[in-house]
Formats: sequence, C-alpha cells, structure tokens
Amino acid sequence: MLDLEKLKFDEKGLIPAIVVDDATGKVLTLAYMNRQSLEISLEKGLTCFWSRSRQELWLKGETSGNFQHIVSIQADCDYDALEVRVKKDGPACHTGAESCFHNPIFGELEEKFSLEGLYQLLQDRKEKLPEGSYTTYLFQKGLDKILKKVGEESTEVIIAGKAQDRPETVYEIADLAYHVLVLMVQMGISVEDIRRELAGRHVIDHKVKQEKMTK
Repeated sequence: MLDLEKLKFDEKGLIPAIVVDDATGKVLTLAYMNRQSLEISLEKGLTCFWSRSRQELWLKGETSGNFQHIVSIQADCDYDALEVRVKKDGPACHTGAESCFHNPIFGELEEKFSLEGLYQLLQDRKEKLPEGSYTTYLFQKGLDKILKKVGEESTEVIIAGKAQDRPETVYEIADLAYHVLVLMVQMGISVEDIRRELAGRHVIDHKVKQEKMTK
C-alpha cells in the first residue's frame, strides 16, 4: 500500500506522475500532482492533477469526458515520482492523440500493436459508426452477419493450414482474429475476460488430459 508520508514532493509541493495505459503499457502523459490532487485521485479513482500553467486542480476528463480510471499507483525507488496505471475513456492528449508523446525526436518509432489497442479501436467504431468503414458495416448488419464472417474466416484458416501455406495461414488467422474481436465487442466480451478464462483453465494440462481421454 502506498504510504503518502514517504512521498517526496518538490519545493513547490509537486510530484511527477507518469500515466500509463494499463491495457497496452503505453505512456500516455507526464503530469504533476500535489498532495490534494493525489488524495482526490485516491478518493475518486480518477486521475486528478495540479495544472502548473493554470495554478489549479485538474480532474482529467471533467470537460472532455476522457476520464482516466486508476488501476494502480506506485512510487519509484526514491519516492519522488509516481507511475499511475489507468483505463482510459478516450484520448489522453488535448490534441486528440491517444498519447501526449507523439512527436519523434530521435530514431524510428514503430507503432506497437496490441489486441487491447485493436479492441479499443473497434469499440470506438461501434460507438461512432464512421461512414465507409468495413467495421461499421459489420456492426450495422448485426450479430448474424458477424457470426457468418467468423465461420467463413475459420474455414479459410483450415484450408490454408491444410495446404501448409504458412504466409496464407498467418494472413487468414489475422482475418479470423479481427472478426472474433468484432464479435467480442458486439457481445461486450473483453480481452481481459478471455485472458482470465485461459488463465483459469491451465490450458496445457487440460489439453493433455483431453487427448489421453480420447485415445
């Protein structure tokens, strides 16, 4: 448990807070908290910062709706910086970017892919239904169409795998994964739901038992 008395606020009563997307591990922003904003954050379960430019408390999402729900807070080894892991309701940056860190300075930056990131994108498509989007088309057609596509893509995976065509199998598995994620969003099933189910099964042990039972 975080002991607030151990924290080392600077001469202005502030401590830097590195905000991280709990789903993707991506750094969202660097902000500052004073003791009051930290206490509000703990009380509400939402990030609250101290705005150095406006000299006032700033509850993230209060005006934009892009709240950040706190998953955990931990201090660094010197107790003079915080890592705040969150589940976010929308972009972290006032520009509309997912993260405030999007201006390359050095090196080539490769966008990190994650199932959670794709899931969030699909959720956004379902809410906004942008015109011309294939995902929008699927959500508008509804569950039966989505299930039909999952079935079709499963068949394509089987055909490619049977032919031992590795590149084609990779391609078709990616198609299947996308359509399964669309189905998950449609039914309100999260990536974490699947992760918990798999973790609770001890998949390898159970699979071995099943194989022995069928022999």
